Amino acid sequence: MSNSEGIENRIEEWKPKIPKVHPKVWEPATLIFGIIVAILGVMIGCELITRVGITPNTSVIGAIIALLVARIPITFISKFRDVHKQNLLQTVISAGTFIGGNCILLPIGILWLFGKIELVPVMFLGAVIGSLISMTIIYKVFDTPAFPADGIWPPGVATAETIIAGDVGGKRAINLLYGGIAGGIGTYFGIPMDIFGVCWIGNIWALTMFAVGLLIRGYSKILFSQDLMVIYLPHGLMIGAGLVALYQIIKIMTQKKTAEEKEKLTYSRNASDLKTGFGAGFTFYLLGAIIVAFLGGLYTKMSTGQLIGFLLFTGFATVAAATIIGLAAMHAGWFPGFATALIFLVLGIVFGFPPLALCFMVGYIASIGGAYADMGYDLKAGWILRGKGANPVFEMEGRRQQYWAELLGLIVAAAFVLIFYKGYFTNDLFPPVSRVFVTTINAGTTSGIAKWLLIWAIPGAIIQFIGGPKRQLGILLATGLLIFNPIAGWTGVISLITRAILLKKYGKGIENPMYVLAGGFIAGSAIVSFGTGTVKALVRKV
Repeated sequence: MSNSEGIENRIEEWKPKIPKVHPKVWEPATLIFGIIVAILGVMIGCELITRVGITPNTSVIGAIIALLVARIPITFISKFRDVHKQNLLQTVISAGTFIGGNCILLPIGILWLFGKIELVPVMFLGAVIGSLISMTIIYKVFDTPAFPADGIWPPGVATAETIIAGDVGGKRAINLLYGGIAGGIGTYFGIPMDIFGVCWIGNIWALTMFAVGLLIRGYSKILFSQDLMVIYLPHGLMIGAGLVALYQIIKIMTQKKTAEEKEKLTYSRNASDLKTGFGAGFTFYLLGAIIVAFLGGLYTKMSTGQLIGFLLFTGFATVAAATIIGLAAMHAGWFPGFATALIFLVLGIVFGFPPLALCFMVGYIASIGGAYADMGYDLKAGWILRGKGANPVFEMEGRRQQYWAELLGLIVAAAFVLIFYKGYFTNDLFPPVSRVFVTTINAGTTSGIAKWLLIWAIPGAIIQFIGGPKRQLGILLATGLLIFNPIAGWTGVISLITRAILLKKYGKGIENPMYVLAGGFIAGSAIVSFGTGTVKALVRKV
């Protein structure tokens, strides 16, 4: 079964109201509430990533806030009962959360911890550039053969389900509520119910590999008496799988007819758009790297040849990281942003780039993941709410407005971080991953790392090649191996087995209620994770 096969048939019939003109982000009421929820989002993102170490997906939180706002009995506010306006608000808040915490505060923390406080503004500029380019690329390549709108994008599905349930009520809302309760309770007791939900709607092959990776990493010391991170097995697998994934996408760009086209599936954007999006992306990533390199004075620390090599490597690494993160986010709902940045940092160390250059490079790469994955999720939610492409003109205008909503989130996030980052850092509040990156750079490397990366890249490439571009087996296996969470692995296995049993017993008729329940599992898990994370952050603050 392909990553999208049968999914849309499982969605209960719901016909959205399509107005003549899509709501605009810059309309006064939407803009005001957008700024308010964006501030809320960036506060959530920065507080949690510095005090707890994670940034939750606030798309569902934003959807619920939009639903609650729409119920306020004031005339101009009641207009937010429009699902398309709610989609814009949830896009803004999720952008503020991810971009503020993951994409800006984390990268500038690297320079501060490295002792180059005077260069923090340069990294800030680079992080904003990286975020802007990333959200633009996914906007351009969404609904191409490589990143189809009918792909999984699980958090986007959960967000759309939440908004639809609030709009129509009835049995769908009840099923979503049941799923939300189950997801919330399970997550509270340590069961990652978002994974359980994802495994009910995603590609079985891809998610099986993800679960296998989680289990192998979780029990590697028991099974093999070896920590896989020490021998760089996850890193090497991801490098090999990532290179093959890039090859597969390039093949889609260049071939005249894709497999999907032969199956008579249609896209709003084609392989040419994919080529243009990533081609322009590489160019602008490279320009951003050049700006950061020269403002950061890297030309004084490297020879001309080394500087050119560093810039080309950084440009390639950002495109590769965006591809890996996008594929993982689309298939599993989890994106290995930090891990992917760490992989390219290790490669940069192997290539012998100076420590300061590595700080800028890993910060720049880290800035792209959150924006790329987040907007993919939000575009998926919007695509469902707009009728899954039934009205092409309205669909493209909706995506355009979501792009502006994401940009609004970026602007607010950048302003917030610029004003308050010194307050965080002077109080020793840094994203833990920033410390990991700096520690890795200061530790340096040995010649053995390159050997291990090369050894494990080979099976990673083979697995990815065998699975093909639809299943992304290598990417998902490596993603699981990079995460230490054996409970999530067992949850995935149990969910996949439950899914198989239900389908065998009840047939395809059971898929629709399973799909809505899965959205509830993910939504409930997001709400409880957000709530418990906020409580932990407040406790640590006190």
